[in-house]
Amino acid sequence: MNRADVEGKIVFFNRPMQADLISTFEAYGGCVDQRYDGAREAAKLGAVGTIVRSMNLRLDDLPHTGAMSYGNTPVNVRIPSAAISTNDAERLSGILKIDPKVKFYFKQNCKQLKDVQSYNVIGQITGSQYPNEIIVVGGHLDSWDLGDGSHDDGAGCVQSMDVLRLLKETGVRPKRTIRVVLFMNEENGLRGGRKYAEIAKRKGEKHIFALESDSGGFTPRGFSFDGPDYKINQILNWKPLFEPYLIHYFKKGGSGADIGPLKNKNLVLAGLRPDSQRYFDHHHAANDTFDAVNKRELELGAATMTALIYLIDKYGFNSIEQKNKIKD
Repeated sequence: MNRADVEGKIVFFNRPMQADLISTFEAYGGCVDQRYDGAREAAKLGAVGTIVRSMNLRLDDLPHTGAMSYGNTPVNVRIPSAAISTNDAERLSGILKIDPKVKFYFKQNCKQLKDVQSYNVIGQITGSQYPNEIIVVGGHLDSWDLGDGSHDDGAGCVQSMDVLRLLKETGVRPKRTIRVVLFMNEENGLRGGRKYAEIAKRKGEKHIFALESDSGGFTPRGFSFDGPDYKINQILNWKPLFEPYLIHYFKKGGSGADIGPLKNKNLVLAGLRPDSQRYFDHHHAANDTFDAVNKRELELGAATMTALIYLIDKYGFNSIEQKNKIKD
């Protein structure tokens, strides 16, 4: 962009998600900068507003919202920004090719309200042998206001709670403390995750593993992991146990946003990785509703999480830590 092309105009960002990428999260990451930084960058060049194509692989009529940032831009020079549906983006693009000087009516009534206090919701089974070793499993409670957030992240919250139910139902008495955390305010700055990590550090709590489900309630494929290689290698040894159920995607790289603030050099973080092909059909849109969640897929994800939590609880990492003589 340059000032001569932008000044006094509404900037239209229309770069679609890259459909030839198998990983839809990679495709999302490749174009979400338009929404997040678009208004800030356009304002520097004198634009009066920005319109953004929704981050969605499907052509539909549903605008998808999401986080954006003005950075250090003074309030009095910030410009409005709005998402339009993929169908409307295609239509607008076609019109602009016919008439580059077309006028676009842009009116918004939204406003940002003052923050109010909210809370994480926490429940646990206290460990029978090592109660001070904590395994966290969780999702986040908040969602964008267009839908009810069933995939992002009601599904993750239900699956996390179901881990405790399944352990109890199968008669497993955990050695270590299994703590479910339903984090608040992930969508607006990870405040629930940051506060949880802050209080855990203040209390001197020892977390050995944290797992998050925040990629939708679709068919599980496995997990991604972040942490010390020797600990991840131990987990990789369990991969054959998951293979008969087609949930053996075990890869290093990434975990979950809410558990990220817990990260240190000894902790293993993990994220449930379901099939992602339909996730962005619903992500931050009005159709992210309860009816879009398949009960069987949701239950399969919860069972997959429970299996990994069971193994972490049963074997821990202590013997390997001693073997490798980890130093703080």
